Formats: sequence, C-alpha cells, structure tokens
Amino acid sequence: MKHTVVMTGASRGIGRVAAEHIMRRSPNTHLLVVARQSAGTRLAAELATGGHTVSHVPADLGSLGSVRRAATEIRDRLDRGDLPPLRGFVGNAGIQYTNALTEGPDGLEATFTVNVLANHLFVRLLQDHFAAPARIVITVSDTHFGDFKHNMGMVPGPAWNSPDALARTGAFPEPDTTAAGRTAYSTSKLAAIYLVHEYARRLPAGIDAVAYNPGFVPGTGLARNAGPVSRFAMRRILPVMALSPLATSRDAAGRYLADVVLGTTRAPTGSYVDRGRAARSSEESHDERREGELWEAAERFTAA
Repeated sequence: MKHTVVMTGASRGIGRVAAEHIMRRSPNTHLLVVARQSAGTRLAAELATGGHTVSHVPADLGSLGSVRRAATEIRDRLDRGDLPPLRGFVGNAGIQYTNALTEGPDGLEATFTVNVLANHLFVRLLQDHFAAPARIVITVSDTHFGDFKHNMGMVPGPAWNSPDALARTGAFPEPDTTAAGRTAYSTSKLAAIYLVHEYARRLPAGIDAVAYNPGFVPGTGLARNAGPVSRFAMRRILPVMALSPLATSRDAAGRYLADVVLGTTRAPTGSYVDRGRAARSSEESHDERREGELWEAAERFTAA
C-alpha cells in the first residue's frame, strides 16, 4: 500500500544514502523531503529517477516559523489526499557550531533549535495525521555518553541544565569556543533521546518512536559550520579513520538508518538503536524528571 515518509537531512551524508535505500527497498514509499528550496527541489528530482515518487517541502530548520509552515503544508496535502497515508517521520538533520552563541531567528540557540525543537514541532504537528503502524526515527549520537569509548575524546560530554537555559545562547562555559559548541551538540543529542522516551509514553499506540545512533561517521557534512582547521580534519584526516572498527562508514550508517525506518531492525518504541541493533543508551539518558521538564519546555518554545 502506498504511504508517505517525511524526512529531514536527506540531501547529504547518511541521510542521502538512507533515502536511496528507502526508495529502492520500499517502492510503495512516497518520500517527502524537507530541505531548503533549491537543495530540496534538486534532491527530489535526483531521488525520483527510476520511477520513484518523491516530493519536496521547503523549510529552514533553524526557524520554528519555517518548520511550522512546512508541517502545516504537509498536513494540508494529507487532508486533501495529495499524499498517501503518513507512516513515518525521519528527523535526520543535525547541526554543530564552533560556539554556543549562534542565535536563530526565534532568539534561541541554533543547535538546540535544529537538533531538538524542529523535530519536536514536526512530531507534534503531524501527530494526529499518522496512520498506524507508523514510526518516528530521530538521529541522535553516542556523544551523549560523554566518554572516550564512544567518541574518542573528540567531543565533550553533555552538560545538562534546565531546558530554558539550554535553549538560550551562552549556556556553557567559554561559550565562544569550539568546545562549547561541541558541548551544545552532545547535550542536544541527549535531549533528543529524552524526547524519544516521552514520545514513547505519550503518542497513541501504533506510533513508535526510536532514537538512532549512527556512530562516528567521518566525512559527513556535520562540521560544515566549523572553522577551516576542523573542516580540513573532517575532510582529509578523519575519513582515514573510517577503516577503524571505532568508525562507521557513511554507506553503512545510511543503510542502518534505512533499516530502522523500514522496520528491518527490530526496535520497540522508545528504543535506542546503535547502528544495527537495539542497545542501552547512557544511564544519564534515563531520567524521567528531566524528560518531563524538557517536554514541557519544548511545548512552550514551539507553541504558535
């Protein structure tokens, strides 16, 4: 039966690989990609080759107003019957900055906006349009563990604070440094896991929510807002580390993501999937008090 999967972060890296796998392995999928206007139009045309059904809704994920307009357009298209039933949402887009001072148009810190609030707004605005069985997949990161085993010391671990503080610029020490920007990133990924747990509790039966960790994937576009030294390392040095068992290749990470989206990887709602299998996320990521506080704050921040 024809159905719709909405996906952010499909234009490059593991998202592009995952989108191609989804199209090839699930020909009944209408893939609706959310991206900036020019990139989304080009991406939809490229993915639609071979008879696949792909469309595009423009959005700037750093602007909650833009996300709201995109989600509303998707709802309207579903209501009109222009799209087949909605069976999936993939929040794969992510960003990392070289500081914790980058502010978006809503007056909120940009990492938190893109990595946490944009996904939450999509989930909440599309929630009553999902046709069960449906699956929500949010791409997270093992940087949320905050130890050498999981990120080789390259990214500081999360530094949790009240959600109201985390959503504002300057939430971490020396906020103008790359270390603060990376701390904002790992903290935002911890927050995303907290919200996946809340979705598992709050969403209707038949709508599953899963957090997906691709592992360390050299050569992706994650550091596109980094400084020249970091960008050079990501492009030229770190890809060599893809040969290490500590890393995941882009192709493998994209395939694993498609497996989660398509249900090939068994993962009950609320799961954390580490590449190809359900696993246990960090002990810190299981805190119902924080999860509830974050839910309430995300609801406030994303209210119309």
